[in-house]
Amino acid sequence: MTALSPDDIANYLVSQFKGLEPKDKWGETSFFYNPDGSRPHGVYFATIKQKDGDNDRASRLNRDGVYRLNFGIGEKSFLKLFFEKPARPSKGGIIQGDYNFEALDTITPHPVYGWMKWISVLNPEEDTFESLKPLIAESYDQAVLKF
Repeated sequence: MTALSPDDIANYLVSQFKGLEPKDKWGETSFFYNPDGSRPHGVYFATIKQKDGDNDRASRLNRDGVYRLNFGIGEKSFLKLFFEKPARPSKGGIIQGDYNFEALDTITPHPVYGWMKWISVLNPEEDTFESLKPLIAESYDQAVLKF
């Protein structure tokens, strides 16, 4: 199997979900739901992160070609995947648990925002991305409701 590229995922998101505004900052592309452009940003929907940040180095995104897809899901779906919601980490820390945040094509809680029910995957392959599509749709629906 072949991993999808960040552009493949970005193109999927903007073609499948109406009202998204992609914004590139801090080594990531953030996707906001902002259908009428009435808000400065809108509601966070998903991110594609391509480099480590000051408070987020757990995935070692400094490796050549490694990126991370991140998005929030509902509590029921999160618990179905991981059985419990992790505690909020201390400032600059990562969530605790038996997770390998450096593993490619593996769905994990987000290393920093897992406590907010965000999930992540590094360089998802086609089958993994296909399995994430219902959760991505759930994330989009949540963003629409929050808007």
